Amino acid sequence: MLEKLFAGKTLHKDLVKHETKRHVLLKFFLVAAIFFGYFFFISQKYGAGDGIFVTFLAWSFFVMCTPIADAGFLLDFPIRLITRLKMMVSEIVVWVFAISLNLYTFFIHPQIYGKTKILNLFKHILESPVPFWSIIFISMLGTFVSIQFGDELMDKVRHRDRELHKKLRYHYRLIIMVFVFGMVLILYDFLLKELGVDVPL
Repeated sequence: MLEKLFAGKTLHKDLVKHETKRHVLLKFFLVAAIFFGYFFFISQKYGAGDGIFVTFLAWSFFVMCTPIADAGFLLDFPIRLITRLKMMVSEIVVWVFAISLNLYTFFIHPQIYGKTKILNLFKHILESPVPFWSIIFISMLGTFVSIQFGDELMDKVRHRDRELHKKLRYHYRLIIMVFVFGMVLILYDFLLKELGVDVPL
């Protein structure tokens, strides 16, 4: 049972040598660059204290409201390299942290959501369990499919060996399509609210 939670050791040379692991490494650097770039930008506007708070809240939005595991990947990838723990498992920890952060912020410091448009949209979703929390559940489903693709990338040497991706890619595309449709409805409702027009979905 425990062996299913842990992967084999990844050698540093494999990160460059194997095409699948190169893909993962480049993705990690891209996500890290976006995260720290956003933190730098927000810190210039709100200071380092609020900047890190706003940055992690925005990060939690992408964890909870997108069906791609890129935001959680920022933690999942180094955790896997250091501990060999499957990213599928560490992603559960990521979600627990993201949800806990928002419970704290929503009930203790709700004004933080007003600092950026992304957080305004996030608060709009959180305030409307029906129907908007459905986007969180769709995102959760998509995230845990995509993080399995990430684990498979780390386990394989070549892209053509990715059997799980071949098996689930069409299901994943369907999840993406449903997500896009749902997010369009949420953005439409959010923009109407911003304009002061009350048209419930």
